[in-house]
Amino acid sequence: MESLGFLAEGFIALFHRGGESFMGMVTGMLPTLIVLITAVNALINIIGQDRVDNFARLTTKNIILRYTIFPVLAMFFLGNPMAYSFGRFLPEKYKPAFMDAAITFCHPITGLFPHANPAELFVWLGIAGGITQLGFSTGELAVRYFIAGVIVICIRGILTEKITLYMLRKSKSKLLEE
Repeated sequence: MESLGFLAEGFIALFHRGGESFMGMVTGMLPTLIVLITAVNALINIIGQDRVDNFARLTTKNIILRYTIFPVLAMFFLGNPMAYSFGRFLPEKYKPAFMDAAITFCHPITGLFPHANPAELFVWLGIAGGITQLGFSTGELAVRYFIAGVIVICIRGILTEKITLYMLRKSKSKLLEE
């Protein structure tokens, strides 16, 4: 009987710790995220939706920009999962590669801009906690991770585009005519 009591106490303690962690985020992280989201939306409204749309179209004409700047802007301004809606600026034949790049960038952006993908924040905070315990800067880690992420999304985007175009040519798809 004593072991059942021990298990029950341990089970409840797990949820108490989760509640403490949640309260820490409510008083620390969530206000920051709300302010960041508000600032990004205000910036879009100040610039103007049409200008943002035109800029997005310009950044998709070049293959390097299409899989670096474009997904970074999508994740920064819209966050996950709304960032994928930036695909509307692309012809169908480029959408799979954009999705690959944008999805791949969900985590690397979190260290610098946690509003972009709050769901990945738990992963980042775990890594940052370990780095802090070792006495290293989380800022440097965030910048390096961001840069590595941009390089990886460019490579993945270009490779996925090449594979998609190959498959479309092989199937003689009309999407190639766009």
